[in-house]
Amino acid sequence: MSLRPRQIITELLSECDVHVNGTAPYDIRVNNDDFYTRTLLNGSLGLGESYMDGWWDAPDLEGFIYRLLRAGIDQRVWNWRRAAAFCIASVFNLQKRDRAFQIGERHYDIGNDLYEAMLDRRMIYSCGYWDSATTLDSAQEAKLELIFKKLGLTSGQRVLDVGCGWGGALQLAATQYHIEGVGITVSQAQAELARKRCEGLPIVILLKDYRELNSTFDRIFSIGMFEHVGVKNYRTYMEIMNKSLRPDGRFLLHSIGSVNATNHSDTWIVKYIFPNSMLPSQLQITQALEGLFTIDGWQRIGTHYEPTLLAWRDNFEKHWPTLKATRDERFYRMWRFYLSVSAAAFRAGTIDVWQVLLLPNRRFARGLAARAASPCSSGVQQTSGG
Repeated sequence: MSLRPRQIITELLSECDVHVNGTAPYDIRVNNDDFYTRTLLNGSLGLGESYMDGWWDAPDLEGFIYRLLRAGIDQRVWNWRRAAAFCIASVFNLQKRDRAFQIGERHYDIGNDLYEAMLDRRMIYSCGYWDSATTLDSAQEAKLELIFKKLGLTSGQRVLDVGCGWGGALQLAATQYHIEGVGITVSQAQAELARKRCEGLPIVILLKDYRELNSTFDRIFSIGMFEHVGVKNYRTYMEIMNKSLRPDGRFLLHSIGSVNATNHSDTWIVKYIFPNSMLPSQLQITQALEGLFTIDGWQRIGTHYEPTLLAWRDNFEKHWPTLKATRDERFYRMWRFYLSVSAAAFRAGTIDVWQVLLLPNRRFARGLAARAASPCSSGVQQTSGG
């Protein structure tokens, strides 16, 4: 192997106080010298895959990645894969309707046993709220209560959860606030378990893409789903949410966000964890909702995601002796890398979490109503079905 890749990687790491085979817990231990070439040629994809293959280790994996991100090393190792990802996302709509269910099949359908072991008792797969919480269960319940208070949930309201996961949020809303709920998901496994967990409650769980919505609601919330919509669909998404919300309603968007605008996600994350995903920027969100919604509140809670992810990682490792009966060591390293890299990104501040409370633009809503009432209208007719 040429010494050049080793020299380049070693020098880059030293800039962020990381040393190959050093003594600090965040130092990297290289087990295969091909690691240098693979990482230099393939960037984050090479780094992640070589970790999955056992080519390197770091006792403090999160601390190692944090130092790389804080020093901007990920931005300096430009390679053909990143360039290709940018070009492909520029030309094609990677989140179009006929690809909507890929994320469900490849991520959420990989085993409810994994998520039951890793998540809190309500199976909430998004950032907790740790202001006064001391456990994962209480942090997730505090986050849901924060959302419900912003929405002003009251008895009898019809509420839509866009990307409802395993139904935990609607389950709490129905029991605490006595609402009627509709949840949509693109995951068959989520839908099946959510229906079981919500049995006996006025909740309907549908296997449906957001573009198939044809009903109206008093309140809408979406927690951790907007990351799968894609910049080419943001405006369509906001238009559908507007049409699905009654004129006096409220919509709460809870999403991970990127400090810098982009049109694609990290190459390793897309290949192994979240296919077709991308994080929105503040500008991309505000441009998409212009004229449709008024922003009534924008709260940053990204600092709460690191402890959430570390709690998930602890649970995953605790239950690995059982989970490994149907999964191999490479999966273990892949999943641990995913949770550790994500925690490091939030610690470094390269990504954030936003809760955006939106009120429908009344002028736009009146215009929609007028067009719908016109005999020549070609607008979408609203029905009472879910």
